[in-house]
Amino acid sequence: MPISGRLRRPVDCGHLPFIIRRDGAWLYRGSPIGRKELVCLFASVLRREADGSYWLQTPAERGRIDVEDVPFLAVELDWTGSGRDQRLSFRTNVDEVVTADAEHPIRVAHDLLTCMPTPYVLVRPGPDAMAGIEARISRAVYYELAALAEPGWVGCHHVLGVWSCRRFFPLGELPSGETPRAQG
Repeated sequence: MPISGRLRRPVDCGHLPFIIRRDGAWLYRGSPIGRKELVCLFASVLRREADGSYWLQTPAERGRIDVEDVPFLAVELDWTGSGRDQRLSFRTNVDEVVTADAEHPIRVAHDLLTCMPTPYVLVRPGPDAMAGIEARISRAVYYELAALAEPGWVGCHHVLGVWSCRRFFPLGELPSGETPRAQG
């Protein structure tokens, strides 16, 4: 801490030549970063601002980077228990493990053109909803979630969803004509 007692603000380095592609690949100046340890180091200093921008930030410096979708992929699922007591834990491509719960919800967005579902899990909550850092759930992991899904209600909508830490996370609506049993 400086003598004045105030924390020093990191020097703004502007826009850095990093991009995180939709497939989870990290590139520097257009070239893939091949060493996973280096990617994990950069991921450990990744921050997100309230405006949705992504930054690499150390105590001394910070710079904005480009992210095509979200910075991480959920590449593995581990679950224990069943029903409301089930716990779903995800491992990301940078080896962070997060358990879906109230602070780390699962959400499903739909592509505007194809209507295909794109599932996400919040890995690092932020100070507000925009500043959280998510992982897109890989297709293989999403299929595992679908195998664990059970019918339920969200408001007046019939949905398929999964339980984790006593929270129900909808994955998609049930086709009309199918009636879910009461959540238990």
